[in-house]
Amino acid sequence: QVQLVESGGGLVQAGGSLRLSCAASRNIGSIDTMGWFRQAPGKQRDLVAAITNGGSTNYADSVKGRFTVSRDNAKNTVYLQMNSLKPEDTAVYYCNALIRLFGPRNYWGQGTQVTVAS
Repeated sequence: QVQLVESGGGLVQAGGSLRLSCAASRNIGSIDTMGWFRQAPGKQRDLVAAITNGGSTNYADSVKGRFTVSRDNAKNTVYLQMNSLKPEDTAVYYCNALIRLFGPRNYWGQGTQVTVAS
């Protein structure tokens, strides 16, 4: 089991920046992949960025060059630095933890709202 708590969302003007944090209740070094997903009203939840416990990263094409995912194992926290925000980035952002040991299991945070005003 792992509990995830996101923070850092809010309202920002287009072109601005936000940093989201996801604090995990256990050692994230034991979690295979941690990621950020987002869901806009009426749309499906999509992957934004992910980072493995080996440090490999993956990004959605729409955020490449603008967003950076990172992890601090000592703090059991994953971050999403979002720069050059656009109105289309507006969504609820969810933290995800994927554990593959004994069968893949996904855990989700409660989500944090990001609103980008034009």
